[in-house]
Formats: sequence, C-alpha cells, structure tokens
Amino acid sequence: MSLVKIRKFKLDVEQVFHEGGPAAATPLTIAVATAIVENPYAGKYVESLLPFMEELRALGADLSNRLIIALGGVDKVQAYGKGAIVGEDGELEHGAVWHEAGGWAMREVLGNPKAIVPAAKTIGGPGCRVMIPLGHIQAAYVRSHFGVAEMTVWDGPRRGEIAFGVAMATGGRIHARLGGLAAADVKGEDGLR
Repeated sequence: MSLVKIRKFKLDVEQVFHEGGPAAATPLTIAVATAIVENPYAGKYVESLLPFMEELRALGADLSNRLIIALGGVDKVQAYGKGAIVGEDGELEHGAVWHEAGGWAMREVLGNPKAIVPAAKTIGGPGCRVMIPLGHIQAAYVRSHFGVAEMTVWDGPRRGEIAFGVAMATGGRIHARLGGLAAADVKGEDGLR
C-alpha cells in the first residue's frame, strides 16, 4: 500500500508584463503545481522517513510535468524552486522529504540541470502560504533569476496533511538590472556559474 495519498492538485500560472517600467515584449510566466497529500507520520515520531521520500519521487515528476506543459515545454524553463507546508500534526522534517524527492524529480524531468533547486518549508494550516525561492536552473549566481513564487491552497494543508509544490519560471525578474552573471553567459559546468 502506497504511503502517498493525494487529496487534490492545484496549478497556478501567472504572467508578469511589467513592474512599473515598460511592458516586456514577452511576459515572464511563473507556475506552481501543488499536491495536498496525507501525512502518514502525523501525530507520531517515526525514525525513518526514507520510504515516504522515495515514494514521493513519482509525485515530484508528476508535478514537474504539469508545469512543463503549463509553460510550453522544457526549453522554456529558466528558473525553478520547491516548497512544502506541513500541517500542524506533522513536523518540519516531514516537509524536508521534499528536498530530495521533489528536487531530484524536477531536475530529472528538466534534463538534469546543474544548479541546486532552492527550497522553502514551514508548518501551517489551511490557507498558509510559503514563498518558494526561485533560481536559475544552470547557475546559482544568476542574480536576475532570484525570485519567488507563491504556493497556497485555501483548504490545505489540514492538520494531518502536507502541501508539496514545485515552481518554474520562463525567465528572470522583469526589469532586472542589478548586474552579476548574465543568463546568456552561463557555462553550466558546476551549478554556480
């Protein structure tokens, strides 16, 4: 019997045309796919969380594929991140299973980009939100791609649930102009530059 019991999925897509300056020729699109999952460890301490983490890889791939479709294909994705909100009867470590499960799955679906997948996790109830940090998929030092994507579900997570989410974006911030490594100059060798 699977440890992963999904109550619902949510897909959010936003397009940003400007941040007060001129409108971009092509809007920045940011998408977040979230699943509300029963927490098999709610209300109790379990020594090994690895079985849950391993089973969540399939969910990570599913959510990542939903985003790729929403953004128009793998070649459109320039930034990514992941997040978890653990319901009140869980512990933060229950959300940490997503670091490997969600990040590993997302990177595999995207062709194994080099940069680490930024993450955020918290404990909260229905309507809680977490701002998922975004970073360039090939190089962590691309400042223009430091951004956030909001993950929230109006009726989750409930006390014995976890909201797991992944986020992707088609580019960096609109009007980014603070220097640093440009996306066009990324070598993609070490995940940093």
